[in-house]
Amino acid sequence: MKYFKYLVLGTLFGIILTKSEVISWFRIQEMFRFQAFHMYGVIGSAIAVGLISIQLIKRNRLRTIDGEPIAIVDKQYNHGVWIGGFIFGLGWAITGACPGPLFAQLGSGVGAAAVMILAALAGTWTYSALREKLPH
Repeated sequence: MKYFKYLVLGTLFGIILTKSEVISWFRIQEMFRFQAFHMYGVIGSAIAVGLISIQLIKRNRLRTIDGEPIAIVDKQYNHGVWIGGFIFGLGWAITGACPGPLFAQLGSGVGAAAVMILAALAGTWTYSALREKLPH
C-alpha cells in the first residue's frame, strides 16, 4: 500500500505518453527523418520544465517528501557521454522507442515492446558488467 501512489502516478504517466503519441513508432520515425515537429516540441517542453524545476528546487531549497534536502551535484563532462548517447540514439532510431515509454507500448498492445524491454535490460546488465572498463 506504501507504493500505491507510485503505481497511480506511473499509470497516469503511461496514459499521458499514449495520448500524446510519443510512444508511436511513426512519430519517432518522423522525428528522426525531420518530417514533423511533434516530438521536438514534446522534448523541448520537457527540457524547459526540467530547467525551471531544477532552478526552483535550488533557489527555494526544497526538500523531499521525507524532509531530506535535495542535493543536485554538478557533473563533469567525459567522452562516455557522447558514446553512450550515440548508442542510445541508434537504438532509439532502430526500435522506435526509448526506455521511457516501453511499458506504455507493451500496455497498448505493441508486443514487440517485450523484446525491446529485454534488450534494454540486457544493455543495462552489459553496462554494469563492463562499467569499470568504459570511459567515465
